[in-house]
Amino acid sequence: MKFTYSSLCLVPTLLLAACASNEAPISTTDEVDQFLAQRQDYYDSNPNDTTKDTEGFESLINHFADRVYVTWGQNDSVFASSKHYVKYTDNYQSRAQIDFDNGVITIETIATEQPEQHLHHAIVATLLTPSDPSSVDLFSAQEIDPSAGDPFLLGQVEDQEGQPIKWGWRANRFAEHLLATQLVREYRQIGEVWSVSFNLVKDHQNQREYKYAHLVRKYSQKYDIDESLIYAVMKTESSFNPYAVSHANAYGLMQVVPATAGRDVFEKIKQRGGEPSRQYLFDPENNIDVGTAYLHILKNRYLKDIQDPESLRYAIISAYNGGAGNVLKTFHSDRKHAPNVINQHSSQQVYQMLTQQHPSAESRRYLYKVNKAQQLFYQNRSQG
Repeated sequence: MKFTYSSLCLVPTLLLAACASNEAPISTTDEVDQFLAQRQDYYDSNPNDTTKDTEGFESLINHFADRVYVTWGQNDSVFASSKHYVKYTDNYQSRAQIDFDNGVITIETIATEQPEQHLHHAIVATLLTPSDPSSVDLFSAQEIDPSAGDPFLLGQVEDQEGQPIKWGWRANRFAEHLLATQLVREYRQIGEVWSVSFNLVKDHQNQREYKYAHLVRKYSQKYDIDESLIYAVMKTESSFNPYAVSHANAYGLMQVVPATAGRDVFEKIKQRGGEPSRQYLFDPENNIDVGTAYLHILKNRYLKDIQDPESLRYAIISAYNGGAGNVLKTFHSDRKHAPNVINQHSSQQVYQMLTQQHPSAESRRYLYKVNKAQQLFYQNRSQG
């Protein structure tokens, strides 16, 4: 899967105020490394400062994209998305990709000196990547700190003996096995590429899903939102990838947009000003909290006049993706009158109109996908 710069997503971390547009641009790797090292200290002291984030981020992301293109070439550059993890390391010479839709991990290096050693290091770093997204910067070549917690892929990858990989010694041994059995060397436009590819376990999505069951249960009860809907949104938005980012400036498991859903939740539920930071939303609990709270707002505020529970559910799902205003406009140009029109239709008619006449094609598909996913969760719950 390839992503052009036009679909490049946003970085899962906040930026320092010093990176605002009136400061000198970041132009060297050393400057980027220094910037990243200072970032956490700044936000520990200024957790609510998001005012200069956008301009500073654009400077950094442009630098990052340039480095990727220069190193890998225009045709072989890839970037992270909601269901596709990409991490560059080794001064951009090595990278790891995880395709969550297809359950495949690919690790590559274009290092010209001791490439096998570079690839081995990248494999181990990927296997031990921690579960906490705030400890890994997807948009730099900053090395991964495996001591930041249990591996994100724990339970999703098994070694040659069918064992989960939690410790360094097992990760190193599996890396040796992959290099001995799965190594591919090929020449591309950028030169010789050394790579290995291997699969996630068959139930890798369930493994990720289970990690958040206690949080889904907690916020389902807090906000009176069905667990199956929360799971369905997470599956559709990110395939339970806590590192998920998108070109729409959405973050984390439920792909929360800070300036819209995030700001709404802060104002109407948490009684605080501003909007959640990227780092705040990359904490899985915060993300599920805010995402579920936004479903609560849609249900109990913006769409509360829809009487039929099933029609309301369809409207909530569609609004989570395209906004409540567009849901209402699908039925009448006067938003205040739209609920009355909706209430005159059966739930099946409401579903058909939202999947066929909603102004956004993405939102039309979104309702279909989330509804299908929710039905599967209902079935699994009844069987369990």
